[in-house]
Amino acid sequence: MALSKLDNLYRQVILDHSAHPHHHGHLQKATNEIELRNPTCGDVLQLEIALTDNKISDIAFSGDGCTISQASASMMTDAVIGKTPAEAEQMVQAFSTMVIGDQPDQDLSILGDASILKGVAQFPARIKCATLAWKALNNALTGEDGKGMAQLLTSHED
Repeated sequence: MALSKLDNLYRQVILDHSAHPHHHGHLQKATNEIELRNPTCGDVLQLEIALTDNKISDIAFSGDGCTISQASASMMTDAVIGKTPAEAEQMVQAFSTMVIGDQPDQDLSILGDASILKGVAQFPARIKCATLAWKALNNALTGEDGKGMAQLLTSHED
């Protein structure tokens, strides 16, 4: 497949995730919730997680944001269901290093569709958009407050 056709396919996947996001909405019963904001562009993301038996049994997000932040959140929610918090944290780290271009040869298979956001590294202004949901996931699981950018709403065990 020619590079331009591949780029077009990736764009279409991103646009589809943004227009028809997976796991968009709210959970009936969340164990962890957080809201993060990207002050650079105004993206706002609320993330709700349900942990059962030390695994992410359900996840949902809501909020307003650009195409990249919404698509990244959709892809992230697909990728982390069924994972332990430790596995999810490894995925957050892999995603973060991918979008800043630190390890160009790293195995991205654990990220699922989110690996197509690798091209964000070419657009530094979009990195915060792409990482917003992933940072929210990490902060919700670890109880961190996002260094002044997040407010942990709840974090408790059933």
